[in-house]
Amino acid sequence: MKLRGGYNVPLQGRPAGRVETLPEPEVLHLPLSSRRFAFSQLAAEEGQRVLPGQVLARDPDNHAVPLLAPRAGTVRLDAVVDHITLEDVEKVPEEPFEPDEQDVHAPQAADSAGLRRYKLVELGAWQFLEDAFTGDLPDPFGTPGAVLVSTVHMEPYVARGDVQLHKRLAGFTRGLHHLQSLLEYQPVYLVLPDIRSEFGERVREALRGYAWLRPAIVPRRYGLDNYEVLARHIELERTPERPVWALDVAGLLAVDRALTASLPSTVRIIALGGPAVKDPVHAKAMAGYPLDRLLAGRLPEGPARVIDGGVLTGRSMPEAQKGLGAECDGLTVLPEHTSREFLGFMRPGLDRQSYSRCFLSLLRSPFAERFSSALRGERRPCIGCGACEQVCPAAIMPHLIHKWLYQNALEEAEQSGLHLCVRCGLCSYVCPSKIELRGQFVEAQHLSRAEHEPAEVTP
Repeated sequence: MKLRGGYNVPLQGRPAGRVETLPEPEVLHLPLSSRRFAFSQLAAEEGQRVLPGQVLARDPDNHAVPLLAPRAGTVRLDAVVDHITLEDVEKVPEEPFEPDEQDVHAPQAADSAGLRRYKLVELGAWQFLEDAFTGDLPDPFGTPGAVLVSTVHMEPYVARGDVQLHKRLAGFTRGLHHLQSLLEYQPVYLVLPDIRSEFGERVREALRGYAWLRPAIVPRRYGLDNYEVLARHIELERTPERPVWALDVAGLLAVDRALTASLPSTVRIIALGGPAVKDPVHAKAMAGYPLDRLLAGRLPEGPARVIDGGVLTGRSMPEAQKGLGAECDGLTVLPEHTSREFLGFMRPGLDRQSYSRCFLSLLRSPFAERFSSALRGERRPCIGCGACEQVCPAAIMPHLIHKWLYQNALEEAEQSGLHLCVRCGLCSYVCPSKIELRGQFVEAQHLSRAEHEPAEVTP
């Protein structure tokens, strides 16, 4: 598959390159669920004093991955619904991890590579990996067909790879060596942006001579950085027995921290961005960091919508969530639109972006739009303009799939490439009819997967 499509969304409020260190919290509220994980198996008790890196809960359906305590603190199980709260939080020195031979989650007969994989799970580094084709967590003791390591993040308002890599190039290269030591003969592909810069040259120079490392250069267009698109571009096969592992800069640095220092991965760099954020930045934050404290002083007056993740693929933050999630790599804040724009349909759009270049802004030099939660018009039927097909990095025709799904013709939608959709959200963004194509396709993919999965047999 050749790379095609993609589109960079010009929006205001992108985080600056600097990284801010947040003040130490007095309390942490760790959500018991995230995008992929449900930490339903508690491992800590009410009133227990825990140390940094200690297991608070596990996801029994996801290879028992743990939810770790980022700091020392006292456990409160009922302070906030669906959270584990740590009170009297303090920063104490972290002790290097020592595998417990009695741990029921430890491999029974593992070689040195198996023990290193076990350490990655117990120290929170394995949670950064995913199956490039499904997004699921890979089996820590399985055999991959290949590994993708990407330095490219192009969706607005999520942590950029170059920011995470800055000043940590040595850890990044060590992480590559650690990753390679877990494999046998599987190739490792390093995804780099197609740009020339001083920092980019430093990265290339540091990695020169790694015969086992295969570079994959991609254009700097959002959508082309998607793991599934990259895997198809490299012509990697999708097989359940030998999945393609994928991780980003943060994941590789977590691998290095776990296998070099035997320390847990409890702090990550997240982006705080969006047009409603004052002084958008990247920040070092830990799971459970109180959201009200995180956003204090950063928001303007008036209602705002907080999104967990980027503006194209993230989800609205539930009001009940009080702390940062375990997988969060960015918070996007949009002004909440509360009133209709008077005679908005008659306005020429000098301040609006349009992929079809139909507004008066066509006469302006390039600019970043101030995005909000406003729909700016009414939803309309598909007009068959083809804009969604032009930007689609998966090389499918979203407008055709939409028409089949609109007729409840799931089988025809599958034959038209529904399963190839990578859920990047570009089709929804450029659609002049404002059809929520991404949401429709994600729902249809879940339905299709449920219909094709074999039914469980009850003994």
